[in-house]
Amino acid sequence: MQTTNVIEIQGLSFSYDKQKVLEDINLVIEKNDFTTFIGPNGGGKSTLLKLILGIIPLQEGNISIFNKPYLSQIPKLGYVPQNTNINLNFPITVLEVVMMGQNSLKTRLFGYKKEEKERALEVLENVSMQDFAHKNISKLSGGQKQRVLIARALFSRPEILLLDEPTSNIDVNGSEQIYASLEELNKDISIVVVSHDISVILKYASKAIYINKTLTHHDLTHMKEDFKNSDEHVCEIELLEMLGKCKC
Repeated sequence: MQTTNVIEIQGLSFSYDKQKVLEDINLVIEKNDFTTFIGPNGGGKSTLLKLILGIIPLQEGNISIFNKPYLSQIPKLGYVPQNTNINLNFPITVLEVVMMGQNSLKTRLFGYKKEEKERALEVLENVSMQDFAHKNISKLSGGQKQRVLIARALFSRPEILLLDEPTSNIDVNGSEQIYASLEELNKDISIVVVSHDISVILKYASKAIYINKTLTHHDLTHMKEDFKNSDEHVCEIELLEMLGKCKC
């Protein structure tokens, strides 16, 4: 079966103040991949994500999205940052937070349209949060808030969803719910996640990209069910070291 490459990276290197963070990165992400970027702190995971998103400028190498120059394709990307600029303690409803994901530049004079509210309810259902649409966002748990932010990123119908540490400061049950939602969404769109939750994310991802300045690629399709079905404790440090050394 023919595959479609949604992101291609060739010969990418990047430095901060002459300190090389990424070196000769080559990567292909295919349609409907569920890809996770893993590796040590400071290894370059979030930097690579921000380069793909055009948040920081490319220095060396090439990125293409849907076989086109990547900057022209940014509107097709949805992004859930590690630190959102939304004050989640502000008295605003879940539905309103989601509708903030609309990418129209028109000035809002009379509120949101009926079809926008319908779209917001639709994406909330995608992450099993439709029953909370009219709740105040500040009243939700950390995991529930994060699923709302994922719905916000989905509002403008992206073809690729990129997330930076979506489960940081969230308990294991909340993390499982978020990744289960992403797994369901992955049936229709490609997912790229920067994660430190190694023992959880490997139950859901199809590819793991270990990044520590350079890149090592791992196909997880033959391992995913083993992680899901195992009741044994997984040492994340040992697993991370294994993936960093493995050349599979």
